[in-house]
Amino acid sequence: MSISALIRRGWLSLMLVAALALTPTTAPLVAQSSDNARYAAIVVDAESGEVLFSRYADERRYPASITKVMTLYLAFEALAEGKARLDDVLTVSARAAREPPSKLGLGAGQTITLDDAMRATAVRSANDMAMAIAEHIGGSQDRFAAMSNRKARELGMTQTNYVNPNGLPDSRQTTSARDLAILARAVMRDYPQYYRYFGQHDWVYQGREYRNTNGLLRSGAGYDGMKTGYTNASGYNLAASSVRDGKRLITIVLGGRSTASRNAHVAALMDTGFDVERARARGQTIQIAQTYFESRGFGLGPEPSGGVEYASVATRDGAADIGDEGVAYTAVVAAQPQPTRITPAPSEVRPPAPVQRAEMRTTGDLVRTTGDLTASLNGGSAPRSTAAPTPARPVARPPARAPAGRWSVQVGAFRDEAVASNWLTEVNRRFRTQFAAAERTVQNAEGWYRSRFTGMTEQAAQGACAALAERRVTCMVIRPQE
Repeated sequence: MSISALIRRGWLSLMLVAALALTPTTAPLVAQSSDNARYAAIVVDAESGEVLFSRYADERRYPASITKVMTLYLAFEALAEGKARLDDVLTVSARAAREPPSKLGLGAGQTITLDDAMRATAVRSANDMAMAIAEHIGGSQDRFAAMSNRKARELGMTQTNYVNPNGLPDSRQTTSARDLAILARAVMRDYPQYYRYFGQHDWVYQGREYRNTNGLLRSGAGYDGMKTGYTNASGYNLAASSVRDGKRLITIVLGGRSTASRNAHVAALMDTGFDVERARARGQTIQIAQTYFESRGFGLGPEPSGGVEYASVATRDGAADIGDEGVAYTAVVAAQPQPTRITPAPSEVRPPAPVQRAEMRTTGDLVRTTGDLTASLNGGSAPRSTAAPTPARPVARPPARAPAGRWSVQVGAFRDEAVASNWLTEVNRRFRTQFAAAERTVQNAEGWYRSRFTGMTEQAAQGACAALAERRVTCMVIRPQE
């Protein structure tokens, strides 16, 4: 063998050894190659613990600032056991002062009461105050992390591991949607006297007012907690709780692309969950609630269905504050006409075309609804027309033709019929080829308006849904009703 060949072999061996040395011995806990690796959701009855809906609920995800729910749980435990008092004075350590935003911004050596530190953690999502609480309760970050993990095991949180008390980026800090629902129930069950911290809308400290990062608290739909979270790796997270008609539900959504789309999805899941509860109260038998959700378009793809997409719109949320959503939420709220409405949000949306259905009239109200929808989709205000509403004119029906088949494709389910119609028109515009031979229809089922393409063959329906999935538009193929 020549000297040059030996040299080449030596170099190849050296490169192989280096590659092996740099290769991790275990796979990452959470893959981040796609949005599917971030999204997860669950809806739980807070009293019974029944899971009404779940999607990727046991997959490991990054909790971000929802970590602070455990931090406050341990603080509540210390208070209940007499190991701490609300008027305890915490001295901010150099380590706590160095934590990045969101933060309260106290310097090393400054002091704050435990009560105010907890309010800053719950309302402002202050990373520095979460660290100060951890050091006060546990003595150090590492000891507090050990306490957090021990408590997680006691509560039955099997996919959760804590490293820090605030949720700042660390690949070792993981959880699941189901685990977070378990934790949320535990807070309400074990320390109801302190649960109010999670529902505080705003908080004033040293003359400055801070607003809660959870905008749903101000929606007027029974929301009274709990916690938001955001990092680049986690996406937009929210653990939410709402009480209606004497029933409490907990909804966890992880991995959103924006505050607005995440909140819309949480609201849609929560509304459907309460529909299940109301139907049961009327005597309707719903043994498996998951099918009830799926009949409305949820849980069928890698992202939330029901006409809600995680839009890739530019938001200020988290742009400066890598550890949570900061104070930029008010700008997003202004773009949401009704926070609890399910609104589709495709990134390339155009103003919807007029609805082509004989039984739907184009009135002034519908024009305003369309404008509001467009504003919500594009993250801004829609220009208001100063012209008088155009009088409704009858729409000519196309010549009757026999449907090609009996299969259907559902592309969304909404509380507002106009939104359902407009979304159906928009999907048809973007996928004319797939639905050229289909009929468009909005079906009303117990207050939900289902956007469907009907009269299709099985092959056409399956092919159309596959084409939508490639463009990140969720859908559901409906079999013929026998």
